[in-house]
Amino acid sequence: MNAAITPALETRQLCKNFGALTVADDINFRLEPGARHALIGPNGAGKTTFVNMLTGALPSSSGRIFMDGQDITDMPQAARTQRGLGRTFQITSLFKSLPALDNVALGIAEREGIALSMWKPASGYKVIREEAMSQLEKMGLADEALTVVRDLPYGKQRLIEIAIALGLKPKVLLLDEPAAGVPSIESGRILDVLAELPKEIAILIIEHDMDLVFRFAQRITVLVQGAVLTEGTPDDIANDQRVRDVYLGEGGHD
Repeated sequence: MNAAITPALETRQLCKNFGALTVADDINFRLEPGARHALIGPNGAGKTTFVNMLTGALPSSSGRIFMDGQDITDMPQAARTQRGLGRTFQITSLFKSLPALDNVALGIAEREGIALSMWKPASGYKVIREEAMSQLEKMGLADEALTVVRDLPYGKQRLIEIAIALGLKPKVLLLDEPAAGVPSIESGRILDVLAELPKEIAILIIEHDMDLVFRFAQRITVLVQGAVLTEGTPDDIANDQRVRDVYLGEGGHD
């Protein structure tokens, strides 16, 4: 990697302790601009804890976090989102009683700082509605725009969550297990959508579906017991005996 290129996201000696328990241990990590990067590791590796620190959902104990070269360690979550840090969750955080269109529209309204009235849904604003429809079309969900989310298959709910994250116009997108709980026939669609995302967005995917990881990622970081075990290309990782011993060979889950 070219050290002269400013990483889209970077951590330096990032640590997190809960009392005597260390869950993130001196993590040095770089996400390059436009990267397609995966973070994997066995059960309890600390992957979600790491992502929570990146987004500001969880404060770090020590170390620093940088986005485009700026120190964001002490920034609140909302400020990181405004700077272009988007995120999806292990479990969907959708408004399941609302249509897909309104879910995406709410995210866009938040990005634009539009104060919504109690009697007018976000999709009632023409500009927001048009952009929300455009995001749903990219996900192949235009026909489901007016369907209440709870009535959609889980795989499509995950796609809606990605659409919401993209509606925030992120520079960096963190996808926390986008295929979790999704039947394999639908996870293929998620991979197709990821392949079609704008090349300038740096993407970090945290995922247990190794087929998806190896098809998506150009680089993979392996986290074990809160520390980076190794990082490399998919071929490097697949052929690393240490990785096989602690993760790939056992089919571990976080």
